[in-house]
Amino acid sequence: MKKSLLILISFLSFYSLKGQEATDATAVSEDGYNRWTIEATIGQAKGVSPFADGYYSSEPGKLFGGFEANSYGFAGRYMISPIFGFRLGFNYDKFSNQDDTGSLDFESNQYRVNIEGVVNGAKLFKIEDAIGRFGFLFHGGIQMASFESEVLNSNELNGGFILGFSPQFRITKKIALIADVSMLNNFRQHYNWDGSLSDASNNLTGQMVTTSLGLTFSLGNGSIHGDWAETQDKYRKELEDLKSRVGVIETNMVDSDKDGVADYLDVEQNSIAGVAVDTKGRMIDKNNNGVADDLEKYVDNAVNKNTNKTEIKDDSNMTEKLINEGYIAAYFDTGKRQPTNSSANNIGFILNYLNKNSSKSIEISGYADEVGNTKYNKNLSESRAQSVKDILSKAGIDASRITIVGNGEDTSVDKSSDYARSLVRKVLFRIK
Repeated sequence: MKKSLLILISFLSFYSLKGQEATDATAVSEDGYNRWTIEATIGQAKGVSPFADGYYSSEPGKLFGGFEANSYGFAGRYMISPIFGFRLGFNYDKFSNQDDTGSLDFESNQYRVNIEGVVNGAKLFKIEDAIGRFGFLFHGGIQMASFESEVLNSNELNGGFILGFSPQFRITKKIALIADVSMLNNFRQHYNWDGSLSDASNNLTGQMVTTSLGLTFSLGNGSIHGDWAETQDKYRKELEDLKSRVGVIETNMVDSDKDGVADYLDVEQNSIAGVAVDTKGRMIDKNNNGVADDLEKYVDNAVNKNTNKTEIKDDSNMTEKLINEGYIAAYFDTGKRQPTNSSANNIGFILNYLNKNSSKSIEISGYADEVGNTKYNKNLSESRAQSVKDILSKAGIDASRITIVGNGEDTSVDKSSDYARSLVRKVLFRIK
């Protein structure tokens, strides 16, 4: 047995070196997996029935009736897909009585050809990642054999079905250890396995079991044994890539502040609707005084031209509308308590309004996105409102005119979108 295994390993190692030189890209599919595999096995073929009286192959006192290396096989397999393929195998089986079984002496030989379909079970059930180097195949089909009886010095052709299960373990990138258990059933067998003529009551049938161990070698330029190669439908991949690119484009084309400039080009993503912006989404401020020109015109008309410095009461209530409806807001980066630099203009607008309307007070409401712990986000939203209050207080607004509220998480946007979440990390203002 040891000598046979050494011969098998040496053969496959030699073939591996030659195969790497001889194979070309035609052995590899467009999806990158090796289509061809060869295998060589050594094992035991044991006739189950029929036997003539006094003949049998098992040794009753041993586990599973004992073991004898009497079956040698060689096969080639071609996979038409990562899951399904075909296999052509050749086997030599020698049947004889084992020592100390009590059976009468006999000897017969069988030369077998198997044509089978093969299923890669690991890929079929999509568990190849879970089982790693292990794998398993199912195979089944028809087998034809020439059976030689030493007793009668004659032979006959048999035929039937074969069904088997083959666990595997990958040793190297190209070579795997394979075990196999197969059941064979003949529908044209006139002889017993001991070589004598079968009784008519056996109805021309025969059953046998083979157990074997061997090596498989994957042919082709693929980097790994074909049974474990990672594969994918190139058209599905292209479609997924296309969807991803379209998704990026859709995200980039979002215009959060509705100023006509897509977010990916918009430097100032919180500009006020209706206020003129430049090509980068920044509210136009030609005199660089920190107030957008359109807002400055309104403030000049509604506030600065009130020479008595009394409270403004314009019929349109445009200023309060801008503030109370959320057009004026301060925004924050993820996890930050201080507003972004781009929010300075909006906080300045609130400061100017409160300076010109001394009888007015304001409520500052803080918000956070859904990333993180809910309790933490509640405290974060309150801290954001407090930081804006501190800015206004240090700019001269009496703290008694300012109240703050921490509203916690704003759940109105898709939390999986970075852009959407940036819109709810904010504070809003309400004139009271």
